[in-house]
Amino acid sequence: MEDEGKWRPSAGDDSVWNLKAAGVACRELDCGSAVSVGEREESSWRPVWWIDPDCVQSGSALRECAQYSSSKDILTLSCSDSVRLLGGTGLCSGRLEVNSDQSNQSNPSWSSVCEADFDQQDAQVVCRQLGCGAPSVLQGALYGEGEAPMGTKEFQCGGHESALLDCSSASERNTCPPGTAVSLTCSEPGGVKLEGGESRCAGDLEVEHLGEWRPVDGSYSLWTLKAAEVACRELDCGSAVSVQREESSKRSVWRIRSDCVESGSALRECAASASSSHFLNLTCS
Repeated sequence: MEDEGKWRPSAGDDSVWNLKAAGVACRELDCGSAVSVGEREESSWRPVWWIDPDCVQSGSALRECAQYSSSKDILTLSCSDSVRLLGGTGLCSGRLEVNSDQSNQSNPSWSSVCEADFDQQDAQVVCRQLGCGAPSVLQGALYGEGEAPMGTKEFQCGGHESALLDCSSASERNTCPPGTAVSLTCSEPGGVKLEGGESRCAGDLEVEHLGEWRPVDGSYSLWTLKAAEVACRELDCGSAVSVQREESSKRSVWRIRSDCVESGSALRECAASASSSHFLNLTCS
């Protein structure tokens, strides 16, 4: 990132940088949606811009959140540079836009997709490419028309491809009727469960993210009953009755901030890798 006329790598603790914050960076880069966020350790310390994810999520530009520092830990992001979902309620829903010209990454040209040129198999590929679950809603203009031109090709996916641009496509289609830009809602990936309790609606909260089940860290922030309601609803377990902190041996956890969950984000969007000996214990009615 460039700030004060100097390019430096960005540093940040990947235990607090989540997909929601990474999504802001990907959008500022015009690189679609965030797929993953991580950290690379270099052999020696070097000058960096330290970026606070809370500042980024508040709506500020990246450079407004930068502070001069030095670090060996460099923040790494993976963005989907060919598809993105805009205007939805989270990372896995929104109006679909495609960047078909991969030869010009410095100036991407995003286009909406015509409803008539897109089917359920195409939607499966997009959801998989963005790290989301299976498509649950495919509808025209659910999240608005947007400003992108309607000029993408008709995609012909088999449903098994890893990226939309890997699918075969038909000829260019230049015009579509108003209200027919594809909007897509994918299910949230992974799962939520309560382990070790007297019923499936009580126990230590565990979340599946990036294909791995881990307990949720109970030491980072105080989880409120409002945040616990999100987990109880996903479990179809009614309302939250209590939130407690349990202590055990130290292990890998997902650090999930309650304020991120309370803002309406899915649990996985608020998850960051960490280790802890304190776990969240929930009881739902």
